[in-house]
Amino acid sequence: MPLTALIAEDEPLLAQALQAELAAAWPELRVVATARDGRSAVREALRLLPQVLFFDIRMPGLDGLGAAAELADSWPTDEAPMPQLVFVTAYDEYAARAFEAEAIDYVLKPVQPERLRKTVARLRQALAAAAPSMTPPIPPDEALERTLAQWRQVLGAAGGAPSASSSPSAPLRMIAASDAGGATVRMVPIDEVLYFEAADKYLRVLTATQEYLIRTPLKQLLPQLDADTFWQVHRAVVVRSAAIEAVHRDEAGKLHLALRGRAEKIPVSRLYAHLFRAM
Repeated sequence: MPLTALIAEDEPLLAQALQAELAAAWPELRVVATARDGRSAVREALRLLPQVLFFDIRMPGLDGLGAAAELADSWPTDEAPMPQLVFVTAYDEYAARAFEAEAIDYVLKPVQPERLRKTVARLRQALAAAAPSMTPPIPPDEALERTLAQWRQVLGAAGGAPSASSSPSAPLRMIAASDAGGATVRMVPIDEVLYFEAADKYLRVLTATQEYLIRTPLKQLLPQLDADTFWQVHRAVVVRSAAIEAVHRDEAGKLHLALRGRAEKIPVSRLYAHLFRAM
């Protein structure tokens, strides 16, 4: 069975260059599709189930981080193992060194053959380790958790999620947020917030009795929050850990949280389900 890959890159010439360099560095790998935005990448990946994904971090609409987070939840693990994830980035040298320090697979734009060969070597090694023929075989649940852990590391290094050690030295104490009508701005104590939820151009700020709106993107707010107090449980949701009353598993195996003071159930992404395994 040939190894397959999908490339998500909104610049056609760069996508062609990456495909050409991959053909030289990894002749056995077959690129089965290219996508120009995150939504198309998710759709094609779920249709084709490739073993490797090359995602541009910045794409129109849904970016590479969001597309990867959606796939983590949607991937049919009973049909195919989760793929290896590689980010394509135009980040500067400083950011590239941060990727390198974390042993994260990335491709720097424009494509650099030497760096791509290193990524290919890592991918070959990872795919060989996950092969069903290896002895002794890795149990499916353990293999899935290993891949999810790698995805969390990749997304964290790329700015998709904070690490456990990323708590700020002076966490946010108050938030200036508008009410639902937008006519009044109120100072909301962070101690009253039960969860944050990204919604279109706004971030919803939910307390036990009120809802407010701010324009700060979730990824910009996260570094200002105490990571021990607020847990990211979904790419669009961060909850106060002390407010979690119960964890429910539905018939499909997906987790949902019940929070003290709120009636709605909060979905938990597969990427963050490990936080609640002991519960």
